[in-house]
Amino acid sequence: MKRQVSVGLAVVLVLAVVAVIVWGREDDGATAGDLTTVRGVIGSEKQAFFTDQRVVDAFARHGLRIEVDTAGSRQLATTVDLGKYEFAFPSSSPAAQKIQRDRKVTAVHTPFQSPMAVATFEPIVGLLTAAGVVRKGAGDYQVLDVPRYLELAKAGTRWDQLPGNTAYPARKNVLVTTTDPRESNSAAMYLAIASFVANGNAVVSSPEQEAKVLPDVARLFLDQGYTQNSTEGPFEDYLSAGMGKTPLALIYESQFLGRQVRGDGSIRPDMRMLYPAPTVYSKHTLVPLSGNGDRVGQLLSTDPGLGRLAASHGFRTTDPKLFAEAVAQAGASAPADLVDTVEPPSFETLERLLDEVKKRY
Repeated sequence: MKRQVSVGLAVVLVLAVVAVIVWGREDDGATAGDLTTVRGVIGSEKQAFFTDQRVVDAFARHGLRIEVDTAGSRQLATTVDLGKYEFAFPSSSPAAQKIQRDRKVTAVHTPFQSPMAVATFEPIVGLLTAAGVVRKGAGDYQVLDVPRYLELAKAGTRWDQLPGNTAYPARKNVLVTTTDPRESNSAAMYLAIASFVANGNAVVSSPEQEAKVLPDVARLFLDQGYTQNSTEGPFEDYLSAGMGKTPLALIYESQFLGRQVRGDGSIRPDMRMLYPAPTVYSKHTLVPLSGNGDRVGQLLSTDPGLGRLAASHGFRTTDPKLFAEAVAQAGASAPADLVDTVEPPSFETLERLLDEVKKRY
């Protein structure tokens, strides 16, 4: 009798477990089914953020499932078919303004931004400091003096020609490694910085000024030889191949800080980040193309949880405290404000400059 009771209880227990599993699956399916899918197209530097499971879960709590494709900011504004998306999220305000005008969108969202920076190494910092190219900034950070750097680049100065250089006597030109200006927003931002300085510290705004600065700024790209399409390319080379291949790499500040904040060990003790002086902010601007797309932009701009997650990826958020807390908790450092910053030219001016550089390849 006792044996029959034991067998009966075991059967009941097994059935109960099976029922819980089935009901759990049904609940999961219902929850997933209740999510509204919103498709967007974004700059590739934000892909890690949108695929972060914590970000996926945060949007799910608001009833949204975000699906994204990636494209260069220039392509977003010119060649990508935006008809199949509910939001476009380029990495530059000029590209966003072009999309906004073309699509007749009245409001946009800028939930986070990132200044352009240069990833380098301690020996290179010492070498360029002695050469007068690196100096202390307005705060507790170091800057790459762009006018002085452009002088070296224009003269075709090689690393082994720098006086007293025993740290990096490479027989190649002193150049910042960038992405392909024909494809990538970061290279366009670099062009914005260089053209400002080459134009006598003024934003390029006329065909005459474009013609004046083109020889010098085009050389910065052409003398590099092969360049990659995405900022992840030179940054990964910087992380893996080190100083020999990439002594200076143009990056988004968020790429360097995001690695430090997440503590994945890729930022080694001899690695340093410089800020160009002047620099530009890459303003990640979401252009809503539907009501749901607008909701995504609002959540990214106002939800503290999403703001903290953006800060954990190194982005400067609409609430500066979130960024400061993430950086401080990781034991990293970043200036609260950058004083020496400029605005990029209009989208049309940038396009003409980029097209002229393209012709010279």
